[in-house]
Amino acid sequence: MLPVSRPAPSRLSWLVPFMTWLPAVRRDDLRADLIAAVTGAIVVLPQGVAFATIAGMPPEYGLYAGMVPAMIAALFGSSRHLVSGPTTAASVVLFSSLSLLAVPGTPDYVVLALTLTFMVGIMQLALGLARMGALVNFISHSVVVGFTAGAALLIAAKQLKHFFGVEMDSGGHFHDILIQFGSHLLDINPYAAAVAFATLAIGIAVKRWLPVVPYMIAAMLGGSLLALLLDQVFGPETTRIATVGALPASLPPLSAPSFDLDDIRQLAPSALAVTLFALTEAVSIGRSLAARGGYRIDGNQEFIGQGLSNIAGSFFSGYVATGSFNRSGVNFEAGARTPLAAVFAGALLMIIVLFVAPLASYLPKAAMAGVLFLVAWGLIDFKEIRHIVQASRRETAVLAVTFLSALFLELEFAIFAGVLLSLVLYLERTSKPRIITLAPDPRLPDQAFSCEPDVAECPQLRFVRIDGSLFFGSVAHVEQTLDRLRAANPQQRHLAILADGINFVDLQGGETLIREADRCHAAGGGFYLINVKKGLWDALERCHCMEATGARNVFQSKEAAIRAIFQKLDKGVCAGCTRRIFRECKALPPAVHGSPPVR
Repeated sequence: MLPVSRPAPSRLSWLVPFMTWLPAVRRDDLRADLIAAVTGAIVVLPQGVAFATIAGMPPEYGLYAGMVPAMIAALFGSSRHLVSGPTTAASVVLFSSLSLLAVPGTPDYVVLALTLTFMVGIMQLALGLARMGALVNFISHSVVVGFTAGAALLIAAKQLKHFFGVEMDSGGHFHDILIQFGSHLLDINPYAAAVAFATLAIGIAVKRWLPVVPYMIAAMLGGSLLALLLDQVFGPETTRIATVGALPASLPPLSAPSFDLDDIRQLAPSALAVTLFALTEAVSIGRSLAARGGYRIDGNQEFIGQGLSNIAGSFFSGYVATGSFNRSGVNFEAGARTPLAAVFAGALLMIIVLFVAPLASYLPKAAMAGVLFLVAWGLIDFKEIRHIVQASRRETAVLAVTFLSALFLELEFAIFAGVLLSLVLYLERTSKPRIITLAPDPRLPDQAFSCEPDVAECPQLRFVRIDGSLFFGSVAHVEQTLDRLRAANPQQRHLAILADGINFVDLQGGETLIREADRCHAAGGGFYLINVKKGLWDALERCHCMEATGARNVFQSKEAAIRAIFQKLDKGVCAGCTRRIFRECKALPPAVHGSPPVR
């Protein structure tokens, strides 16, 4: 495997990123990559046809999407093992976005798909050049899990017509498809259903007991042979088992997206949703394989590679391509060492298609449906769903909203809904920073501060620690909490805030500190900041908060703050206090009256 360290990238390294690793490729690496490429090219054959069927595209377009786009993404990305091509999720989103605008499989539909692919590529490239690689972090893992599970059920629902051999409309949402299927129960073709169930059973058996054999290919071959046998025994007129039809045995033909402004305007929301999800899928897979391979990927470079691959794909008859988990996992397990494995796989696929494509005329649609049932089942991550439900109610809510939106609303809206809810829950959590009252605890070494309720507080000075940022969303919570504390003990006219837990202050947060300082001064007390970080200090100076609160009231340690603030306390109150909170209190004469010590 190539060494982890690489030459330092130049400013223009995104133009030829492959030159950072290509010179280091050895003969052993080429041999390993070629072996992995053969496996990958074989695996993509059934997948490409299946995914194109999901997307509503002619079957050959699924194979075309695994050729040129895969090669471009490997050369211009940063991952050694990521393989791009058509995926289930991207295919489902594309179908749900375009089926309302054109009839699936028609030339108009294909042009819209190419246009959407081009727009996605432009957006991905722009995000990469703008160094927005961290954007995918805003799509939480729960959104991905929920969306994928919803997409899986949609895949299975949309294949019911082929699985059972009935003529029905498979468009619309999940419940619409189930209602349609329920009205056609008496029209089920038993021969097509037998082929589908046999394909399903063979796939499950091979995957469980013969894992070294590609289960999708085995399932398709088994289903196809059974369909041929049924046709021989009962006749095609009786069985009525529909087939995919022969695929063109040719290299990807040149194509062109539409540049009509009306088409671009209609596709813009869907293109944005597909862009976000495709990038999340690619970068997540890339990071996972990089962690296992002992190297790191560059998210921005991955954006650029994915963008260029989709732009090229739109001109070479490929629809939206992104990182494929199945193909990438196979590539890694097969021993690939460099991105050349994906390049070789794309080239080998071109050669294989020239010989294998005509055989698709024997591939029953029922067998394809059985394979897609297997794909759908594999997409539902039951273990991760169970873990999310047990670990967090917030993440469970995000998962449920994304899942249900994918089933009963538009798929692209499901992504936006999940992301929006994730951000809302995050802001809701950060808008309520933890605010703790502290006091010196005589039971701890050096009278360290403690938040235990039985520790005595100074009757004139309150110490408060804020664990969180002060920004426009949190200032209301901070002000309400400080008001409650002030109302509970109005004699504590001095307020000292331990600021080591505050990482960020915006203009509204700074104004909140100014208002608190004004309240303390109006009551005859003072306002102080302790342990102010440099970044916080700079932010306070930019919003002129230091001028209003007083720079001399800022301390870098609790000890220095206590010594200074003690001089400003009302010594008449101190004379009647028996608590002796601070070391400085011990120099005072014994209290004549006052409340008993609080412990």
